[in-house]
Amino acid sequence: MVRALVFDSGAGGLTIADALRRAAPDLTVDYAADAGFFPYGVKSDAELRDRLPDLCAGLCDIAHPDVLVIACNTASTLSLEDIRSRVSIPVVGTVPAIRPAALKTRSGVIGVLATPGTIRRPYLSDLETMFAAGKTVVRRGSAGLVDLAERAVRGQEIDPQAVAEEVVPLFAGPDGEKIDVVVLACTHFPLIRAEIAAACPPGVELIDSGDAVARQVLRLSPPRDPDASPSSAATAYVTGGIANLVAMQPALKRFGYERIEVVDL
Repeated sequence: MVRALVFDSGAGGLTIADALRRAAPDLTVDYAADAGFFPYGVKSDAELRDRLPDLCAGLCDIAHPDVLVIACNTASTLSLEDIRSRVSIPVVGTVPAIRPAALKTRSGVIGVLATPGTIRRPYLSDLETMFAAGKTVVRRGSAGLVDLAERAVRGQEIDPQAVAEEVVPLFAGPDGEKIDVVVLACTHFPLIRAEIAAACPPGVELIDSGDAVARQVLRLSPPRDPDASPSSAATAYVTGGIANLVAMQPALKRFGYERIEVVDL
């Protein structure tokens, strides 16, 4: 049976895992959360480059996936090629959905909500150059939305005003009032899609990369029997000790992960 391993710093990648399970119910989708180093969006490039390739290689040695999914925009925009060099299986990254946003916008102005790390990296500028030429892209980096999404998926109530305080500045600067499409350029953000939508002006469309990532995984994975069921229960792996396992357990169980293991790599 074909297995995929979806990797993120916290619970955000569960949105990618969910999209992948919807696209291929026969696929066994394991999950790995680097909770011991969360959040990535505020870490330095050097720290992440030092950690990610070895960590992902170690997780693959444990989980034995057929394809690895880096369900984190920050990790993908920084270390995707380094990770690919360390493992012998296909690696699928997650990048901001700039291309579909450029195709959808009617006003010619696109908003991007991301972590501070993704906002500042050249990779985002390269995507804009390749796919959004002639468009205006307005960026907003928010670590606060990541924290709010983590709390929400663990069952805690979040204040809509706290979400609005992170989102509204996107529309307050030059050309902000013309934004009609917003890219959710962090896998955590779809976890609070409704709250983000409520904080946006009426008529603004939100898009993310979940379905596109799922399609790419299926293109690169070994042949599967679409009529089969997963051969074994999916497993979730959490770094940072038992305290992080306990903290993440509600979110992981909400997405169907009953088997959860601590790994410290």
